[in-house]
Amino acid sequence: MSDRAVGASERISAIQQRLAAGLAKIDPHHRLLGRPLSYRVIDGRTLEITYRDVAGIAEAEVLGVKRILGRDCYCTVAPQTAESVTVRFVIPLE
Repeated sequence: MSDRAVGASERISAIQQRLAAGLAKIDPHHRLLGRPLSYRVIDGRTLEITYRDVAGIAEAEVLGVKRILGRDCYCTVAPQTAESVTVRFVIPLE
């Protein structure tokens, strides 16, 4: 495994730990906490975190997650069904 891959893996682990520790504090209505969650690395340079089946999300909760992630990240909210949305955060790993 290359040094670059090891570094990315360590950053992903750190992000996962920060989310696990901080999400309960910034998500009092459990809109993200406990939802189906997936992580995907894109081109070895970007991490995509996707929450599915989210009933709704407030801007304050999105900003809270962005503070936890700490890096320049982007968030999109897209309809999934009539009752739920998909919330996606994209974080550069470099």
